[in-house]
Amino acid sequence: MTENELQSQIQELKSQLETRDSQLNALISEINSLHNSRSWKISKPVRVAGKIARKILPRKVKTVIRIFRQSGMKGVCAKISQKLRHDVAMQKNISDEMRASWNRRHDFVLEPLAFGVGADVYKRQKKYKFSRKIKFSILVPLYNTPKDFLQEMIGSCLFQTYENWELCLADGSDAEHGYVQALCEEIAQKDSRIKYKKLEKNGGISENTNECVKMATGDYISLFDHDDLLHPSALFETMRAICEKDAEFVYTDEAVFKSPDLHKITFMNFKPDFAPDYLNGNNYITHFCSFAKGLQESIGLFNSECDGAQDYDFILRLSENTKRISHVPKCLYYWRASPTSTASGAQAKSYTTDAGKTALEQHIARCGIDATVAYGKLPNTYKINYAIKGSPLVSILIPSYEHWQTLKKCVDSIKKLSTYKNYEIIVIENNSKEQVTFDYYDSLKADEKIKIITWEGKFNYSAINNFGFKHAKGDYILLLNNDTEVISPNWIEEMLMFAQRADVGAVGAMLYYPDDKIQHAGVIVGLGGYAAHSHRMWSRGSFGYVGRLSIVQNYSAVTAACVMIPRTVYEKVNGLDETFEVAYNDVDLCLRIRKAGYLIVWTPYAELYHYESKSRGYEDTPEKLKRFAEEKKKLSLRWQQTLSSDPYYNPNLTLDHEDFSVVGKVFPEE
Repeated sequence: MTENELQSQIQELKSQLETRDSQLNALISEINSLHNSRSWKISKPVRVAGKIARKILPRKVKTVIRIFRQSGMKGVCAKISQKLRHDVAMQKNISDEMRASWNRRHDFVLEPLAFGVGADVYKRQKKYKFSRKIKFSILVPLYNTPKDFLQEMIGSCLFQTYENWELCLADGSDAEHGYVQALCEEIAQKDSRIKYKKLEKNGGISENTNECVKMATGDYISLFDHDDLLHPSALFETMRAICEKDAEFVYTDEAVFKSPDLHKITFMNFKPDFAPDYLNGNNYITHFCSFAKGLQESIGLFNSECDGAQDYDFILRLSENTKRISHVPKCLYYWRASPTSTASGAQAKSYTTDAGKTALEQHIARCGIDATVAYGKLPNTYKINYAIKGSPLVSILIPSYEHWQTLKKCVDSIKKLSTYKNYEIIVIENNSKEQVTFDYYDSLKADEKIKIITWEGKFNYSAINNFGFKHAKGDYILLLNNDTEVISPNWIEEMLMFAQRADVGAVGAMLYYPDDKIQHAGVIVGLGGYAAHSHRMWSRGSFGYVGRLSIVQNYSAVTAACVMIPRTVYEKVNGLDETFEVAYNDVDLCLRIRKAGYLIVWTPYAELYHYESKSRGYEDTPEKLKRFAEEKKKLSLRWQQTLSSDPYYNPNLTLDHEDFSVVGKVFPEE
């Protein structure tokens, strides 16, 4: 990143921070007004509740405001009183029950209450009877682990609500850190589930983990770093996924905290369900992950060639050997950000990026994929460049209505910039009246790559493109709006390399508004109630939530303003549904493609400008608004279940905005 780009990123972050500060100040002002009101002061119980509220408001402002609006001041007071009773009960019950099984010298260990798990939930989960009996082997290779980190890590295992587990500790610490052995042996004497082995030498992270594997006797194996923490429900929720979904491989969401304070959360990573292309761009799965012992035995041990990214290598190998992968959308793992931890930033362990590239290269070699691996736009991210087979014809379909200058800009950019030459452009004329438009069409006829066809019906985006498809000769169909302009010279190759894969049904691009704000970076279904564009209005060059603007990945849908679809797939799903005349036809098409068993891929490496709705205009007339409402209703009825839960998004992220803002809990209660 250049200095100017870095400064731009800093300014953007400052702007976002100022906006959030402003919103927070407005909320605090509203709360203060409540405190100063007459109703707040007239009774002693309310004044007492006010003192309590002032303690919790910095973190609970939105909750208090929501309750006040729904139930008034009486509701706020009732909620505060309920929380007080609940907290007291949790402190007493958890402490009495758990400290009885843990030596007093370890009282500092974070109890379930620190993770938001109360006594009622804790007891209920401990008593829960699952349909299967499964033992987890939690693997933790140790190396010079700081004493307090070690104690807290072990403590987070001891407080698991699901109790059928063993903790396998393989210790490669040097002589100067002898306390690691002393502490582990002491704790192991008190709990038979803790298994400890002192290694003769430190073999590195992979070899030390392999020693843990050899100690494991469980049905499932879980990976756990020596300085991190588990939520008390981590194994319980993993067990539930195994039993309910017959999962062989389970992963959860996670957060990063600033050591030593668990409640100083610096980042929350709410992940999508299994997304193979996203995984090929970075190890988004990380922790907490568990997998069947039999699955591990089928792929072997950890690979020391990938030390630093050994988990990434192992996860890639797991994904090659099972389809039964389940994601628990709850934050159940907490990375410790300290100067030596990976969570403190890629610069703390820059060698991990190189190791990850090696892991990915070995992955594509095992899969027999003709491709190369390049470094991505961020540390620990990657880009696979798939070899294009042959030089297939790509048919670019461009509906056109008036605005010949707009069309000219689009066509000229294709002709002047595109490095892929085997394409045809089919301009689909629809009800233009101005002679200058037809004069421009005449000027295009001399180009053998371009042909003009005429659709004489009313404007129907789906019908027009289906009509154009009948005239296309290419093996790959590229639907393109006339109000677009190519930026990336290799835009066709960047999309074609994915469209040629047998498992891919559609490929979308990165689109910008003229002011370099993002217009499209994938479609999230359910957003705004129906569907909306990921990261819309973020600045060009932004990396997005967890780097998602910079990494090739899977989405439920992409916009038809620029989408490439294999001819065979277009035919298989019968093209665009012509009952969606203007809106949501692309979303419906993509969802039907997914239903047919294909992936939807979005790439940030195919870039275009999109001068949105220049030809048709916006949905601002009574007739257009009525039709738009009907198409929304149709989408909702057809895809009701899909709209309620986009697998490539996360239920802990907002459905009201396109910015991936977090609405879920970092410490889920249940």
